[in-house]
Amino acid sequence: MSEIINNREQEEGKELNRKDMLKKIMKDLHDGRSVDEVKAQFEEAVGNITVEEISKLEQALMEEEGIPVEEVQRLCSVHASIFKGSIDDIHRNTQDEEPPGHPVHTFKLENKEIDYLVNFKLKLHYEKFEKEATDEARWKLIEDLNLLLDVDKHYSRKENLLFPYLEKYGIYGPTKVMWGVDDMIRAGIKEVKKKLLHYDGNKQAVLDDLDYVMRETVEMIFKEENILFPMALNTLTEDEWVKIAYESDEIGYCLTSPTVEWKPERKEVQESKWAEGMIQFETGNVSVKQLEAIMNHLPIDITFIDQDDVVRYFSHGKERIFARTKAVIGRTVQNCHPPKSVHLVEQLLIDFKSGVKDSEDFWIQFKDKFVYIRYFAVRDENGKYMGTLEFTQNISPIQDIEGEKRMLS
Repeated sequence: MSEIINNREQEEGKELNRKDMLKKIMKDLHDGRSVDEVKAQFEEAVGNITVEEISKLEQALMEEEGIPVEEVQRLCSVHASIFKGSIDDIHRNTQDEEPPGHPVHTFKLENKEIDYLVNFKLKLHYEKFEKEATDEARWKLIEDLNLLLDVDKHYSRKENLLFPYLEKYGIYGPTKVMWGVDDMIRAGIKEVKKKLLHYDGNKQAVLDDLDYVMRETVEMIFKEENILFPMALNTLTEDEWVKIAYESDEIGYCLTSPTVEWKPERKEVQESKWAEGMIQFETGNVSVKQLEAIMNHLPIDITFIDQDDVVRYFSHGKERIFARTKAVIGRTVQNCHPPKSVHLVEQLLIDFKSGVKDSEDFWIQFKDKFVYIRYFAVRDENGKYMGTLEFTQNISPIQDIEGEKRMLS
């Protein structure tokens, strides 16, 4: 027995030592050491690494070492190049290919199209523009970037459907880091498209931006397929994958779409039936079904966050302004926002909880809409904070109103 205990202690000691070495390597990168130096150190000291260890490493850097998520995002591409060829495929899901319609199969299907778009079409038009910045070459690049903007749907499904389930199992590091990099890719595509639309003759600036977008987009494919997806396949239940597949249509697909609906052979997930009980209010009573219908017919989008910052409810009208999926229910509101805007969410909640504010308003231009976003602190009869209500409305039609209307249409 003592021999078993000693062996176990030795193994645990090795794992702790290995984790410390990995963290040191990442901190060395953070402190400015060259990639070549760190890569040699990594290969000599660490060897192979599993996707789970990459996840825990990123989380430990943020939680234990206090490195801001923005810094880990900056290092993400650097350490991805180091980890290439060092990931232990033994720890991947034993099923090489997921069945058609499975969310991971769809993600990979999209990645093939993204890779083809970037490494064939975009690269070809990049080289033509590099040789001669003609209007034809410029518009070919703009067409490619318009297609690449479709990657937003791919990233949105990942962020709003897959990430919440990983966070449910305590996996936060990759979700925060990856979301931040997704946002940088989105912004990069829009920025280089803007430079091409309003081309001022600075060819190198356009080429540099294109280099960045192409490199980061391809790197993200690697990170998803070698780190994120294997980790998710090893973590999520079949029922959770079914729910992700069911809600994917709400957000949409990138450059392609699943050809079949995936249904596990062992069972079909049953949708919950409506509870038909009555709800008694001070001013009347309605059934659960009636109340749901009322909320979904309001010309606004409503989301409620409880006193612990957990998303508890959102209305689901015909034309939502911002996509919401059922996966956000039970998720903390901080993890429903990109890292770059979390500080605003935190400050708003602090002000509401302390009583400094009872409401806050924002208004933004979003696609073809002018969106009015209002937040209200919800308090009980004694003034105790119960949560926050988000109220979102497209007010463009209201701004266009003139005169009076007193007759039926």
